[in-house]
Amino acid sequence: MTLEVESDGAFDLTATPAHLGLGATVEVQPTFTGQMEWYAAYGTRTESDGIEGRLMSMHTFAEPWDSWEMHPNGDELVLCVDGEIVLHQELPDGVSQVTLRKGEAVINRPGVWHTADVAHPATVLFITAGVGTDMRPR
Repeated sequence: MTLEVESDGAFDLTATPAHLGLGATVEVQPTFTGQMEWYAAYGTRTESDGIEGRLMSMHTFAEPWDSWEMHPNGDELVLCVDGEIVLHQELPDGVSQVTLRKGEAVINRPGVWHTADVAHPATVLFITAGVGTDMRPR
């Protein structure tokens, strides 16, 4: 189920992510719950796009993440739109840290485990190749 939004209608990306699909399409998704069931249903709704589909979402974090995640099938763009966030990427030669401030971005390459810390609230935009995303406790 996707939401019907008029071409000039606004929607809150922090509450309802969007799917960037094949044929340069954009489909607003149901309200984000953060639960694994939401991700599973998203995968079912968008599976015909395969690994070329992208999930676009925006979240505000007030605390460090409690898990690591990894996207095996494509790059993920991480753009800080407000505040400051420290992204940790687990690379073959160790864990790398990059601090992102408003307007700065980084790419999580396929297969790179990543997590983040914040000292104060920060808002981040993600464009994710979500098929096959895996998570593990921090």
